[in-house]
Amino acid sequence: MAIYHLSIKIISRGKGRSAVAAAAYRAGETITNEYDGITHDYTQKCGVVHTEILLPACAPPEYSNRAVLWNAVEKVEKAKNSQLAREIELALPAELTIEQNIALVREYVKRHFVDAGMCADICVHDKNGGNPHAHIMLTMRPFNEDGTWGDKQKKEYILDRNGEKIYDQKTRQYKCKSIPATNWNEQTKAEEWRAAWADAVNVALERQQIDERVDHRAYERQGVEQVPTVHLGVAAFQMEKRGISTERGDHNRQVEVTNRQLRQLRARINRLKNWLEEAKDAEPPTLAEVIQSILDRRKQEGHRQTIENLKAAAQILNFLTSNGIKDMPGLEEKVKSMYRQLDDVRVELKPVERRLHVLDEHLKQAAILTKHKSIYTQYQQITKPRKQKKFEEEHQAEIALYKSAKCYFDEHMNGRTTLPIKAWQEEREKLIGQKNALYRDYYSLKDETHEVDIIRRSVEYIIREDARRTRPPRDRGMER
Repeated sequence: MAIYHLSIKIISRGKGRSAVAAAAYRAGETITNEYDGITHDYTQKCGVVHTEILLPACAPPEYSNRAVLWNAVEKVEKAKNSQLAREIELALPAELTIEQNIALVREYVKRHFVDAGMCADICVHDKNGGNPHAHIMLTMRPFNEDGTWGDKQKKEYILDRNGEKIYDQKTRQYKCKSIPATNWNEQTKAEEWRAAWADAVNVALERQQIDERVDHRAYERQGVEQVPTVHLGVAAFQMEKRGISTERGDHNRQVEVTNRQLRQLRARINRLKNWLEEAKDAEPPTLAEVIQSILDRRKQEGHRQTIENLKAAAQILNFLTSNGIKDMPGLEEKVKSMYRQLDDVRVELKPVERRLHVLDEHLKQAAILTKHKSIYTQYQQITKPRKQKKFEEEHQAEIALYKSAKCYFDEHMNGRTTLPIKAWQEEREKLIGQKNALYRDYYSLKDETHEVDIIRRSVEYIIREDARRTRPPRDRGMER
């Protein structure tokens, strides 16, 4: 089944990242970063099935070499917090061959990025595990006509009503504002690129006469009534495929159960709505007649069945009384209310599930950070390279886990250094309470649906019995 996934990230020096390192890793190559002198060797990486660089018209031809391109980017970006590259990760349709997917990515990248003036470094990964995907690294600085790097932003003077420049006495400069040199960072671009990828995939699938289709929109915008799952990622996908449960996989399985329950209950309530709409023109029996029919039904089966009928009648009477339902129009209004309540449960449950997943990941990474902090501190305090390397080899797993957790928080904390663990725990407890309350609402609606279903079956029983009693006897003489 074709899936849709497109994520957009910024590779920033301010977060300790390097465009050269990222390019080397994605391409499975060895590249030395001339900015800091570090050599990044990823030649042992497997699953890289295709790499190529596409250049816009004004770019120097030597930038078709990966090392030259990204070292040029590192060199032109002077600031310690420079944004070095934009990365787009795409899930490729498994229904297409690797050659078809490469052509699909190439056409999409050329049309939407290269033709706009960006250099694009494409790396397609496929380990034959059912998760083909592509990494696209894009330059963020435009080119001048002579092939030199242009400015990301341009200054524009602020003018007064007479069109004159405004002089600032404090700064002793004319007031000005920064204007982006391109529209690549506009919020609308992300939506445009996401929609364009969905269109490109669907065209490619249709071209191969494959019925599968993808949609870039969230479920709510598609009108799909379900809680969204989270993207597994390559590592979790491979573990799940080998039968190893992951937290993301467990989360998605729970979401799938929730979605199935919501769909089933929604379908049942919808059938009741449709039945009540049709019953308007059929002069259905009164609710009192319904309860009496439950009491009278199948008396011939004995005392035990009579007791069961009595319990059912009492249950229905309690449901009608507690909800103030006196007639069929009142029952119809109740069912419509149940439908709206279920929709409210679904809408409220989505952000709760999502936020709980985020908080669980925050707390998990925080626990890793706390557990291995002392080891990492010892590692940093060792000044002699040989001793430090030996210590790193002895504690490789702990140091790797600490670095991974630190990188996670660098990406999620927006520069904050203190982790609000207590606040996360309190928020999580609060959200679990909200989630439990929503599930109680769900089960209450499920019980009410059952009660209305009993009423529906009783009404249909009465109508059938009335039809049978009023049916004229057949003429046996005509039968002969």
